[in-house]
Amino acid sequence: MAEHGAASMDYQLAELTKLLPERDVTVAPPGFDPVVWQAFIPEGNEMTPERVELGKKLYFDKRLSRDGTVSCATCHDVTRGFTDQRRVSEGIHRQFGRRNAPTTMNAVLLQTLFLDGRAPTLDHQARLPIINPIEMGFPDGAAAVKAIAGDPEYQRLFRAAYGADVNYESLGHAIGAFERTLVFTHSPFSRFLSGDENAISADAKAGWRLFNEKARCVTCHPMNLSNPLGSDNRFHNIGVSARHQDFEQLARTGLKALAEDPTEQKLEEIALNTDMSELGRFMVTKNRSDIGAFRTSMLLNIGITQPYMHDGTLETLWDVMDHYNKGGEPNAFLDGAMEPLALDDGEIDQIVAFLFSLTDDRFSAQNQQQLETQYDKAQANRPFRDDELAFRQKIAFEDRISGK
Repeated sequence: MAEHGAASMDYQLAELTKLLPERDVTVAPPGFDPVVWQAFIPEGNEMTPERVELGKKLYFDKRLSRDGTVSCATCHDVTRGFTDQRRVSEGIHRQFGRRNAPTTMNAVLLQTLFLDGRAPTLDHQARLPIINPIEMGFPDGAAAVKAIAGDPEYQRLFRAAYGADVNYESLGHAIGAFERTLVFTHSPFSRFLSGDENAISADAKAGWRLFNEKARCVTCHPMNLSNPLGSDNRFHNIGVSARHQDFEQLARTGLKALAEDPTEQKLEEIALNTDMSELGRFMVTKNRSDIGAFRTSMLLNIGITQPYMHDGTLETLWDVMDHYNKGGEPNAFLDGAMEPLALDDGEIDQIVAFLFSLTDDRFSAQNQQQLETQYDKAQANRPFRDDELAFRQKIAFEDRISGK
């Protein structure tokens, strides 16, 4: 075990080799149309073995943190679904942020990065945690480059990959190139969509029907062979933060903070280090309609990327379904698609069975373990369940109006 609860870097590298045998990175991964795949590769950072090799070394290098204890793989651990499976992530000096670490699996298919979409590309996103004061902690990119620039191996790799000395922009490009190899889309459900009727259970098939019909999950989580992510790549307020935040006051505070310091580094600090983190997309766009909105989570491999939501407050997929079943938490900025679903226990179980069928076959043992663990937790406690709201026996805001 390494610092901050992550598996050791050497162990993670060994596990990565098992998961992703060597292949030609200049061509599309198996199962992807080459033309479609090329659309996800930015011009000027075409995939080459040299760039992926450099990015891989950087991804696992703790020297990219100010105290030498945190790498990208600390919070995006190969052995934990490329997350840390913690409510919020731990950075240098045992500091904790305000957001859950999303998986780096299949991040290549996202249109924007971070849960609030503040980074336009993987390459851009990769540089920002390094200069975040509570993640990896360097004051600027130059200080991070200085930490590795004297390493002859890095000097060789940067020249081979980008024809340049060690520099911060190429550092981000290389990590982005490596992360584009983390493609895990071959699940029982993908085989089912391809025609294998026996690939998923009867409960999962029933859950798939509910997903598209009564539960209306497909509204924000489209799932098909051409869009395997299960995300619309848009931003929605689904009421998670509304349990404990005054959005109006936070928005005023956030706008004042950005007016005083509009830099990207200030936005980084706000996004992870303060209560203003709960404002989500609003801190990027400053549009009131984005208050409390976060990008729709991808559903691929969701069984092994717990806990859930931007703040990691929902421990199980049963908690997630209970949250949606009651229509989320009422607030003035709640997405219009959020309303009670009237799902009974059996229907919720079926949707959860479907969600666990979305995990790549290479993680089948972890997936089964998580299914059993989450089931046991759900049997013991369902803290977000509210049948009165779910079945419209009372309406949202009723408790507030009655003074309860």
